[in-house]
Amino acid sequence: MPRTVWSGAISFGLVTVPIHVVNAREDHSIHFHQVHLEDMGRVRSRKICEIENREVAQSEIGKGYQWGKDTIIPVLDEELREIPLPTAKAIEIEAFVPLDSIDPIQIGDGYYLQPDGNVAVKPYTLLRKALERSSKVAVAKYAWSGRERLGLLRVRDNVIVLHAMRWSDEIRDPAELRPEEIELTDAEITQAEQLIERLTRDDLEGEEFTDRYTEAVEQLIDAKREHREPPTAEEPAEAPGQIVDLMAALKESVAKARKSRGDDATVHDMPRKKTASKKTAGTAGKKSAAKKTATARTAKKQPTEKPAKKTAARKPRRSA
Repeated sequence: MPRTVWSGAISFGLVTVPIHVVNAREDHSIHFHQVHLEDMGRVRSRKICEIENREVAQSEIGKGYQWGKDTIIPVLDEELREIPLPTAKAIEIEAFVPLDSIDPIQIGDGYYLQPDGNVAVKPYTLLRKALERSSKVAVAKYAWSGRERLGLLRVRDNVIVLHAMRWSDEIRDPAELRPEEIELTDAEITQAEQLIERLTRDDLEGEEFTDRYTEAVEQLIDAKREHREPPTAEEPAEAPGQIVDLMAALKESVAKARKSRGDDATVHDMPRKKTASKKTAGTAGKKSAAKKTATARTAKKQPTEKPAKKTAARKPRRSA
């Protein structure tokens, strides 16, 4: 069983649900020690008191806030736990919203919420079923590790999940990183859509979604432990040439996606592309007819200003 990282309750109006918080993620990556390469001795980080110039035990270490240049104010863990804050001991639900109304960039680590004893099972199930039927998620506030946080509650396989969230003022404005708008042809967009279609799938199961880096590191360690030559990367059969043309890159990508799926690797022109050509020809014909009509109307000097104004008024709405 994974260890409990926090215990408290979910506050849902007048309903209280005692829960244990369990980490929903596991770390399968390979970790290394720092060593002295000359003799493989472990290199450790030691906690030294600057005043006494000696190593101190963890039991002697606490928190301190720097106030000014020479003053440090000690703050005890017990004092932080006793702060008069409702979210210090409970996950307070503030609102229910559609999931797609939350920017995914705000959503962070996930934790499973386990009911704390039989008394918590009924209110826990009530909240879970209410979330499922409403098709909404709960936005809550809670306080962990010395700060109040924002969280999201949702249901996964009949278990309530808490996701840590960033406050809106913690998300940087991407405006300064946004590139300038450029012109793209319909053919380029169509090819990109075709590539998306070829790479669309219903799940994330398969060899493409395995951690190959960790597997490669394990093979490297096994080879060195057994005094064998570590495996080397395979050279590509043909070095791909540099593709500058965007359409050529898209077509080649579509061909590779087809080949990986076992489809015909020949890149054909999409039917939509021909339709687009017809539409273009039809549009050109309509524009030509419109010009002739406009010329005829101008020659008659009849009320032609209103249609001209309507046409001029529509153009900004298309480009907006």
